[in-house]
Amino acid sequence: MAYIPHTDADRAAMLAAIGVNTVDELFDAVPAEHRFPKLDLPKPMSEMEALWELQALANANAAANEYAMFLGAGAYNHYSPSVINHILLRGEFYTAYTPYQPELSQGTLQVIFEWQSMLCALTGMEAANASHYDGATSLAEAVTVAVAQGRNKRRKVILSPNIHPHYRAVARTYHQGTATRFVGDKSGRATLDDLIDMLDDNTAMLVVQYPNFFGQIEDLTGLAQKVHDAGALLCMVVDPIALGLFKTPGELGADIVVGEGQSLGIPLSFGGPYLGFFATKNEFVRRIAGRIVGETVDADGRRAYVMTLRPREQDIRREKASSNICTNQGLLALAGCVYLSLMGKHGLRRVAELCYQKAHYAAKQIAELPGFSVNTTLPFFKEFIVTCPRPVHEINTALLEDYHIIGGYDLGKDYPDRTGQMLIAVTETNPKSEIDDLVEALREITKG
Repeated sequence: MAYIPHTDADRAAMLAAIGVNTVDELFDAVPAEHRFPKLDLPKPMSEMEALWELQALANANAAANEYAMFLGAGAYNHYSPSVINHILLRGEFYTAYTPYQPELSQGTLQVIFEWQSMLCALTGMEAANASHYDGATSLAEAVTVAVAQGRNKRRKVILSPNIHPHYRAVARTYHQGTATRFVGDKSGRATLDDLIDMLDDNTAMLVVQYPNFFGQIEDLTGLAQKVHDAGALLCMVVDPIALGLFKTPGELGADIVVGEGQSLGIPLSFGGPYLGFFATKNEFVRRIAGRIVGETVDADGRRAYVMTLRPREQDIRREKASSNICTNQGLLALAGCVYLSLMGKHGLRRVAELCYQKAHYAAKQIAELPGFSVNTTLPFFKEFIVTCPRPVHEINTALLEDYHIIGGYDLGKDYPDRTGQMLIAVTETNPKSEIDDLVEALREITKG
């Protein structure tokens, strides 16, 4: 869309229609001391000079293609096949907007339908939407579904402390000012048994992460039955790569499955944009936010795709909407769809196996270092907790500056009782030589 500035005549006409004489009058309601703060901006640059400045700033970043990467905690350095970007760059995809007119949008609609179908197969659920902004948003929307679906006006949501702390924060922010009450995660140490003990007749939903934020695989066998016996829903926050290797949430009895799809062929991109996925049972499909695409036939009997269940959309019947989200991360859903199509179930399992085996090799080597210990109380997937002999920020600084290695996540930032613990992530993109370099660097940094 081109930027077309208003002329003086345009501005005068608009001001006259509003009933004021000058632009300044529009801001009379704002106290004078807070109006038009003076900005200490540098002198203007030419396009060439601005490009040099931006490149210099960008070069200060530690990019995953230049450093060995062992940082995860919700965003992961998985391999993105080159064909994904080539498909994303097709003009009909990256210029596409909302596919309200099916006769003009069959390609986009088919992509969304295929994405939904793959998500259902991956999670073991019956329905999925086109996507949300990110994994945290998907969890917040799951809470909305749980408290809005009318089970005796239940308002309590039990959050495991082992869910990503950012996800929990977003869910709380979404529902601040409402009657929804969150419990379970504040102590930071509640076990599954503790969470089960919190179930009562006011509980709308219990939420766990699988594998959890620490990369661990908790035994969720029988959890769904206990939650359902209490009349509540079970939501699982999942890593889609892990589902190539482990039981699906559907097999474990989940009612709603959410998570971050960045692992599915989407680069780290310094934090976004990312892709939240949402899948559920058919009985809740009319409560969920976002788009849903269905398959049908046209007047000539040919297969066709169309947006469906539109009454739940905010743009059609606002008073019936459970959320103000009526869009999706369409281009990123396309990336995830292409990735899953390329990998297939066998390829996805192979990626998951590589992550699992490499992470366990790294954990074994690090555990043998003097002063380090690895938490193996539970099985883990591609991340594991390391207790370090020196402050984590000191180790990470030395790794970055002296060894060109991006270290693990400092758990003490979110869990005060985990000071000195680092969460290390290993994916298929970390060759054995990088893992060995990390181990040797840790040895050198902490010796003596």
